[in-house]
Amino acid sequence: MALVTDNTTSPTDASSNEGDKPKKRGLLHRPVLLSVAAVVFVIVVIAGILWWLHERQFESTDDAFVDTHIVRLAPQAAGRVTQVLANDNALVQAGAPLILIDSADVQTHVAQAQAQTAQAQAQVESARGQIQVDQRTYQQALAEVTLAQAAATKAAQDLARYRSLQRLNPAAVAQQQIDDATTAVTQATAQLESAHRAAQTRAEQIAIARTQLTSSLEQVRAAQAQQQAEGINLGYTRIIAPVAGHVADRSVAVGDYVQPGTQLLAIVPLTLWVTANFKETQLALMRPGQTVSIKVDACPADQISGHVDSIQRGAGQAFAILPPQNATGNFVKVVQRVPVKIDFDRVPQDCPLGPGMSVEPTVRVR
Repeated sequence: MALVTDNTTSPTDASSNEGDKPKKRGLLHRPVLLSVAAVVFVIVVIAGILWWLHERQFESTDDAFVDTHIVRLAPQAAGRVTQVLANDNALVQAGAPLILIDSADVQTHVAQAQAQTAQAQAQVESARGQIQVDQRTYQQALAEVTLAQAAATKAAQDLARYRSLQRLNPAAVAQQQIDDATTAVTQATAQLESAHRAAQTRAEQIAIARTQLTSSLEQVRAAQAQQQAEGINLGYTRIIAPVAGHVADRSVAVGDYVQPGTQLLAIVPLTLWVTANFKETQLALMRPGQTVSIKVDACPADQISGHVDSIQRGAGQAFAILPPQNATGNFVKVVQRVPVKIDFDRVPQDCPLGPGMSVEPTVRVR
């Protein structure tokens, strides 16, 4: 006969087995974990406070770029380009020739102006010589006036003596002598008047010569002005670099016919700065002279420093072509951006900085 085994467990046995298992302990009963968590919390709080204390000393923006006053060159004279001496992106010095324009016609005009100047100067010398001749002639005429005056005086005195003698003794002086003395007085008076007229004519000739000299001098000045103008036009056929910098945006080649005012190339000056558009809420503590750390996207490994040069008086929107009119319609306040000029303290030589490149300046305001 087989034995039957009962494997069922009574409720009393089950409860006794559950009591034998260890109970799970809560977090509050683990002091080590609490200590670690507390330390981590304190570290996070301290790190956050330190980070806030550090970050509040700086204001930064990514709305910034390298800026400069680009010099755009255009000819002032029309003509065919004969030489282009500036290569793309080349470094040029101030005063260096960049473009030469055909100057044959202008040189011809310069030669004509020089010839006109020489002719006018010759007329001046001729007028001065004529004045000297007229002055000598005038002096001779004055001498003749003096002689005529002396002759007239002598003739008048002789006539007076003859008449005085005639009154005292009519027989002492013949009538023929009186008539001859009277005729001599008339002739001497006429010669004196003629000498006066001759001297007056010589004086008028001197005045005319001086007028001609003045006119010749004016012609010389006009010719010299024309020569100077043609010289300026000749200078316009040579386009030179007004500042030192790098050639950019060149659009001219040898053989091109250029017109005045047409842009041929541009020069990026060596003096660069950063224009950073900070929010107006970031300007409370920002002042000129504060140090700036500049991160350049084109040169991420270089540490570039600078300083705040100036802050524009007015937000960027005030200088837009169509400035906003907040007096009409609904108004929604928008935080504006204000351009801040930042100068470089030192620019790495191997960093190809140029206008328009993106930078991220960080200004220390505290």
